[in-house]
Amino acid sequence: MRSARNDRGSDKKKRRGPPRRKVCPFCADRNVKIDYKNPSAIKRLVTERGKIVPRRISGVCAKHQRQVALAIKRARHIALMPYAATGAAA
Repeated sequence: MRSARNDRGSDKKKRRGPPRRKVCPFCADRNVKIDYKNPSAIKRLVTERGKIVPRRISGVCAKHQRQVALAIKRARHIALMPYAATGAAA
């Protein structure tokens, strides 16, 4: 009879301590600008379905998350980015 410990991910490494903090990419690199006219730069902060990725997932700080949300909304308004994913319903 096997023990429960060997059956469940014994080959995985145990993570101890607090999780690593995400660093805001816009604070880390001052040269990167958040601009609604450049949708390719802010496309990675939007899901495939067209939703804005939350801060806890993307790691963007509160100040820059507000700027990102505004840039995405402006890009959507002038049709540089889609409001939602196109195609058939799943």
